[in-house]
Amino acid sequence: MKKTIPYLIIHSKVLSAVSNNSPIVALETAVVTHGLPRPQNLELAKALESMAISLDVTPATIGIIKGIIHIGLTADELEFLANEENMRKISRRDFSVAISAALSGGTTVAGTLFAAQTAGLKVFATGGIGGVHRDSTFDMSADLPELARSPMIVVCSGAKAILDLPATLEILETMGVPVIGYQTDEFPAFYSSHSGLPVDFQVESVNEISNIYRSHLDLKMDSALLVVVPPPEDTSIPKEVLEIAIQTAVTESVSLNIRGASLTPFLLRRVNELTHGDSLRSNLALLKKNVRVACEIAKALKTN
Repeated sequence: MKKTIPYLIIHSKVLSAVSNNSPIVALETAVVTHGLPRPQNLELAKALESMAISLDVTPATIGIIKGIIHIGLTADELEFLANEENMRKISRRDFSVAISAALSGGTTVAGTLFAAQTAGLKVFATGGIGGVHRDSTFDMSADLPELARSPMIVVCSGAKAILDLPATLEILETMGVPVIGYQTDEFPAFYSSHSGLPVDFQVESVNEISNIYRSHLDLKMDSALLVVVPPPEDTSIPKEVLEIAIQTAVTESVSLNIRGASLTPFLLRRVNELTHGDSLRSNLALLKKNVRVACEIAKALKTN
């Protein structure tokens, strides 16, 4: 059973968790529609939800189906997003068009943040945020300004390694988004634990994150609290190996004149090919780790 508001459906399991003050973790679907190949996309989405449930946390997977924003998906709805062709990638700017044209698609980090707040969700887990593209300071992901106006805890493995990470951190600082390293003093480079870039503050426990977040809200801060988690060490790609693959992919994208919304999927696909599948394995592993950490944080928020 679901509760319906115009253009929005909040699944009963999410409504129940909200009313019972139970821990909830929001999950995106752009990784399902655009970020991973089939069948790994659906397998991973199911695994992330199952992991949350096993930890006594309600997963709120968010997507748009035929012009309706869904906060919490049924198995059939998740399968629809994973397997249908011509899915849209839904960021903040796309909601009104998607609703009026009855489109379907997966929500990006920015889109998921926008939708999650309508249900009062506090914790969101993803793989890596968008950021500033290399060699183009004007090409900046909508994730960054959305993080600046979304007072949620966002758990990720830094920004996607194909981006300009120093510039991305500079924008986060300018926009007032605290970057908290969970058991690390280094900003992760998505597939790699090491970027050589420092975080704003390091914590060792989820209770520390919970306390920081409470102070963040007490101060009426508008921004997200960005909690960065390094990928599992056994799937982390050495920084030097990863950089060679990225530089090759970027050079190819320039020669092929690939830009705009097509650029990130192309770069991610080529990096995976150039690393012989290691980047995909790292992506799957870090997503699972991030959801686990996010679940622990959501539970700490309810007990502290």
